[in-house]
Amino acid sequence: MRPVEEEKLSLQENITEAWKAAMKARSAEKDILALMRTELKNKAIATREAGSSSTEVNDEIALGVFQKMAKQRKDSIEQYKTGGREDLVASEQAELEVIKRYLPQPMSEAEIDAVIQKVMADTGASSMQDMGKVMGPSMGQLKGRADGKQVQARVRALLGG
Repeated sequence: MRPVEEEKLSLQENITEAWKAAMKARSAEKDILALMRTELKNKAIATREAGSSSTEVNDEIALGVFQKMAKQRKDSIEQYKTGGREDLVASEQAELEVIKRYLPQPMSEAEIDAVIQKVMADTGASSMQDMGKVMGPSMGQLKGRADGKQVQARVRALLGG
C-alpha cells in the first residue's frame, strides 16, 4: 500500500487552516486571519464568472489581495505615527506581520538591480527618456517581490536620473 501524498494547499486553504487553529487556540491572530479570509471571498465573488458559485481564488489573485492589505497597513502605520497614536501603530504592525507570513520574501536591492539591468539591456534603454520602457517589463517580473516605489527609485538611479 502506497502512502497518501499530501497535496499542496492553496493560500486560501492555508489561511482557512490557520484561522481554524487560531480560533481553537483563542489567539489574537484570529481576527486578522478572518479578515484575510473575508477579503479573499470578496475578491472571488467580484471576479467569478456568471453562473459560478465558487468562492475560491488562485494563489496569484490571493497574493495581490494580501499585498494590497499589507500596503494599507503600512500606510496606516505611517499616518498613526504622524498622529502620535502608538497604540494603533502596534496593532497595525501586528496585523502586518501576520499578512507578511503569506507573502513571498522581498527581493534584495542587488536582485532588483539585476532584473532592471537585464530589462535595460533587452530594450536598449540608456537615459531617463526610456524610463517607461524599463518600468513596465521590470514591474512585470518583480510583481509581488518588490515595492513599486523602490523599483522606480532603482530604475531612476540606473538610468542616471
